[in-house]
Amino acid sequence: MSMESLKSSLDPDPEFGLKGVRSVASYERELFQIRTTEARLREALARDEMLLGQKEAQLQQQALLSRESDHRLLNDLQIIVSLLSLQSRSAGSAETAGQLRVAADRVAMIVRVHQRLHSHDGAQTVAFKRYLEELCRDFSAMTSVGGTVEVVFEDATEVELSAEIAIPLGFIVSELLTNAAKHGKGRIAVRFGADAEGGYVLSVANDGVPLAEGFDPAAGKGLGMKIVRSFVDRIGGELRFGRGEGSQGAHFSVAFS
Repeated sequence: MSMESLKSSLDPDPEFGLKGVRSVASYERELFQIRTTEARLREALARDEMLLGQKEAQLQQQALLSRESDHRLLNDLQIIVSLLSLQSRSAGSAETAGQLRVAADRVAMIVRVHQRLHSHDGAQTVAFKRYLEELCRDFSAMTSVGGTVEVVFEDATEVELSAEIAIPLGFIVSELLTNAAKHGKGRIAVRFGADAEGGYVLSVANDGVPLAEGFDPAAGKGLGMKIVRSFVDRIGGELRFGRGEGSQGAHFSVAFS
C-alpha cells in the first residue's frame, strides 16, 4: 500500500463527522426541551398545590362558619320555644294557650331534628331506624308531661338512607306525631319498612276520634299538613291517609322509592 492510500484510509470522513455534530446538537435540543417541560410541570404542580391548600382552607372556614351559623340558629329557635311557652301560660283563653303550646312543640321538634342530624357529623347517609327511634324518643319525652299520648315504635327496617331523604322524613315524622298528639289520644304507632313495589313506607297511626269522612289534607288550612305535603313532594313520595284499625283514629303513611 502506498503512503497516499494509507493516509486516505486514516483521514476521518467529513460526512460522518458532520452527522455526529448534528446528532449531538439534536440531543442537546431535546434535552433542553425535556428540562424546560420538567420545569413547567414543577411550576404547574406548585401552583396546583397552592390552590388546593387555599381551597382546603376556604372549605375549613366555610365549615366553621356553617357550624357557628347552625349553633346560632338552634339558640334562636330555643329562645322562640321559651317565648311561646311563656305566652301560652299567660294567654287569656284556653284555645290561644293550646295553639301557642302546639307552636312551641313544633319549633322544639325542629330543634331536635337539627340536633339529631348534627350528631351524624355531616354524613352522606343516615341509619334511619336508629334516627327514627331517637326522634320518637325525643317526642315521647316532650309529651310525657301531659300524659295524653304514648308513642310506640313498633317496627323498622335497617336501612341506610341518603341525607337528602332522611332529613325531610325527619320533619314529616315530627309533624305527623304533632298532628297525632293534637287530634288523637292514647297510643301513637310508628312503623317503617319496605313495600311490595321495592320502595319504603313510613307510617304514623293514632287512636282516638276517627278521621272525618272526606278528609283532604290538600284542602285543609292547617300548617302541619302543608309542611308534610311540602316535604313529601320534595322526596318524590306519595302521601296516603285513612282511618286506623277498627275504623278508629287516623293513619298516615308516606311511600317513596
